[in-house]
Amino acid sequence: MSQESSPKKRLIRRVLRHIKGQWRSLSVVFLLEMLSTPLSLLAPIGIKIAVDNVIGRQPLPRFVTAYLPSSFLKPSSHLLAFAIGLQIGIALLIQLHWYCNYLLKIQSGERMLLNFRSGLFGHLQRLPLSYHDLRGSADSMFRVQDDAAALKSITIDGALFLMSDVVKLIAMASATLLIDWRLGIVALSVAPLLSIQGVVYERRVGGRYKTVKNLESSAFRVVQEALSTIRVVKAFVQEDAERNRFLGRSTEASDARIRLGHADGLFGFAVNLTTAVGMAIVLYVGVRNVQSGAVTLGSLLLIITYLVQLYSPLQNITYHFASLKAASASVERALDVFDSVPESRSAAPTAHQAPRALGCIEFQNVTFAYPGKPPILGDFSFEIPAGARIGVLGKTGAGKTTLLNLLVRFISPQSGRILLDGRDIQQIDLADLRKQFGFVLQEPVLFSTTIAQNIAYGNPNASEEQIVLAAKEAHAHEFIMRLPNGYQTEVGDRGILLSGGERQRISLARAFLVDAPVLVLDEPTSSIDIETEAEVLKATERLSSGRTCFFVSHRLKTLVNCDFLFKFAHRAPVEVSVCDPDADFDSLLRDLPLEPAART
Repeated sequence: MSQESSPKKRLIRRVLRHIKGQWRSLSVVFLLEMLSTPLSLLAPIGIKIAVDNVIGRQPLPRFVTAYLPSSFLKPSSHLLAFAIGLQIGIALLIQLHWYCNYLLKIQSGERMLLNFRSGLFGHLQRLPLSYHDLRGSADSMFRVQDDAAALKSITIDGALFLMSDVVKLIAMASATLLIDWRLGIVALSVAPLLSIQGVVYERRVGGRYKTVKNLESSAFRVVQEALSTIRVVKAFVQEDAERNRFLGRSTEASDARIRLGHADGLFGFAVNLTTAVGMAIVLYVGVRNVQSGAVTLGSLLLIITYLVQLYSPLQNITYHFASLKAASASVERALDVFDSVPESRSAAPTAHQAPRALGCIEFQNVTFAYPGKPPILGDFSFEIPAGARIGVLGKTGAGKTTLLNLLVRFISPQSGRILLDGRDIQQIDLADLRKQFGFVLQEPVLFSTTIAQNIAYGNPNASEEQIVLAAKEAHAHEFIMRLPNGYQTEVGDRGILLSGGERQRISLARAFLVDAPVLVLDEPTSSIDIETEAEVLKATERLSSGRTCFFVSHRLKTLVNCDFLFKFAHRAPVEVSVCDPDADFDSLLRDLPLEPAART
């Protein structure tokens, strides 16, 4: 029993921790929900007065006559009008209560959900690249948009209603027992059976909900992958294949949902049948009591009305446990993200606040290997002065990207140190470290916003003049001004409305605006034509001036002016060559294990 309750207690603690900022609004929702109990108790009073005191000519209770003027007591038409007015007034109060409670629940729920999703998204962004490589972006998106929404189901729509129903159950049971204790005992006799049904349902079905959520996330991943690479799908005429892949994953999730639906249906059938049998027994006993004079007809109607409201929370409590199990599966998936450790901003208790770096980089006996694979870098050391140009060559998978990832702490070495201006990068604040680097990648990454906002992505506070100056430095200003809206032109999804060369020059302008002391150029001209390459190379040459630059390229002519060459080969030490400006550049490339295309 303790093993089963432990995960539940842990989930409750985690949920409470994430909603602690919403206690005030949730308390108001709970208190307002509690008002439904006295309103429910008052609801049938008008009917009882009409039946017992108007039709049946029974005397009014003393607590009523003490507050009613005598004009309401005679004639009976006045009393009937009072009963009708009382019934309408209580109905209006119930509807007003429902309306206020509904609006407050929406407001509190949406604010709580917004805060939770924001925190979840923020944490996902702080997680290391290894997490995202393993999980994939689609799974993370599903957890933020779909799974996170269950927090509202488990709190406002679940736990608060559950507590409210428990209070309502106690109130209705107490009122029924006070009116006729025999009928009350008969009515409550079905409660143990409903509890047993709920426990059986939870044990047999509860664990399937998380499986269903994982299957739905898998189907969502297919949609995200296919639509984000739609041009590749169309180019290879794989629309039907992707549809079949989605259909296969979705069918698994659908079948699992159908199986859950059967279980839910049987559970609902059993609960409703149990309460129906309880109501039938109460009717039988109640009618016999009216016939014997033990209770009045109005009291029986009052009891039946209370029993309807008694069985409603009984059923709700049973259903709540089932629905809470489903919501818990989703919330657990969302909360699992918080179990993953984010990137450490600093390995030291207090990180050094780094000023603008000079750009001196040193590797001291650095060793790095991916899990289960031989080392890519083994006891690797080098020292690069500020302002140097480093060419990085080698086959795909030999370790070029690993070197760059180590520089900005996307990954960390198993041993050794990496120094920036003589300081261990592990001792530098992570955000401050990455501000020292500018990137121009092989595939320029643009966002579906304006050109100006894309250029200013690394420096959101840049002025319009600074953005234009950066674009001019990157030879991008001319083509931007030819566009219909100039710098306010929307570039489309991932910049698809621009050509490859235009996207690359926007990426260069972004690097100009960041003005970082260390620049990483990862194949910036490999995906553009020769004419555009010449313009990009001019901008690249201007951008690299006065900065420490790493050039990763298979086009050797882009490396002619480098000061150092790093030659990567599979399962071989990295060869570091110092370039002599008076020597033949081709001599440095001799015996380099490159693909034939790289030598052209």
